[in-house]
Amino acid sequence: MRTLEGIHQEIEVLSEERTELWHRLSAEYDPTVREDIRTLDQKLDTLWDEHRALRARLRFGDREHIVARARVEERLERAA
Repeated sequence: MRTLEGIHQEIEVLSEERTELWHRLSAEYDPTVREDIRTLDQKLDTLWDEHRALRARLRFGDREHIVARARVEERLERAA
């Protein structure tokens, strides 16, 4: 399992790379650079999703365990 720090470091590296690409794109339009920016944006979105999911898992526990516990509580409420 990756750590929050590891994910955050990767986000920082990709963000810096994206900033450089934006500077290159502002100097002169290049479709290749634009596509590279889109690719980096997708990678960053995925990393942020992973970061949020890991933070939630660390704070609240494993998702499957939480869902199983909620189902048991729901069954108990219906039985009462």
